[in-house]
Amino acid sequence: MKEQKVPHLTSLELWRAWREHGDINAKKDLIENYLPLVEYVTNRMSIGLPKNVSKEDLGSHGVMGLIDAIEKFDYLRGLQFETYASWRIRGAIIDGLRQGDWVPRSVREKAKKIEEAYQVLEQRHMRSITDAEICEYLDISEKDFANIVQDISFSTIFSLEEPLREEESETRMSLLIDQSAKKPESTVDDVFLKASLEKGIERLTEKERTVISLFYYEDLSLSEIAEVMSLSPSRISQLHSKAIQRLRGVLEQHRAELFHS
Repeated sequence: MKEQKVPHLTSLELWRAWREHGDINAKKDLIENYLPLVEYVTNRMSIGLPKNVSKEDLGSHGVMGLIDAIEKFDYLRGLQFETYASWRIRGAIIDGLRQGDWVPRSVREKAKKIEEAYQVLEQRHMRSITDAEICEYLDISEKDFANIVQDISFSTIFSLEEPLREEESETRMSLLIDQSAKKPESTVDDVFLKASLEKGIERLTEKERTVISLFYYEDLSLSEIAEVMSLSPSRISQLHSKAIQRLRGVLEQHRAELFHS
């Protein structure tokens, strides 16, 4: 008699076998099925990082994020696993980078000065601040400012994907791009934070808004954005970095008003 082949389980059957019956083989199959998602996120996040950051290390962190997502995902809610897992994978990679402390202290200090300059000047003038105004405030040349922005571009690549609070996985960008996933226990603070981010985005230059939109909303890499906008990847990196510093300044102002009101 010819041996009958056992059909592959569907995705739903795998989830049911794993979540309801604790089938370890089903869990392994789920991990294997979604490994390409880890590769996709890793490739996207590795763009623009220093050469000393290994893509293999990023991938290892990403796999841990995928496993965490599979262990915590509730397939009965009808949500898309890929979206949920992507945030978990990004978060695991960011945590791994933080633990490795790959951003030099001098770069962090430069980023903080730029962030504070945007915060002070935009609060003072209530409008988008030019590079020339930032340079005057910091008492540096525009060439030096451009070099500083280039230096800090690596440290800002994940800024909007950092958790709102250390003990939570919800990020700043999730408040803007995932309206349907808003939790019932969301606080008034989250509402004001979202408003602050939207206000900050309105103050970005047209090119900065375009970069933020293409990177965080359209899921394009910096090199793809460079091609779309007919600019060099380094220029796109600078625009992204300046946009993030503006937004971080707005968020710091929001935090100051919230806790001192």
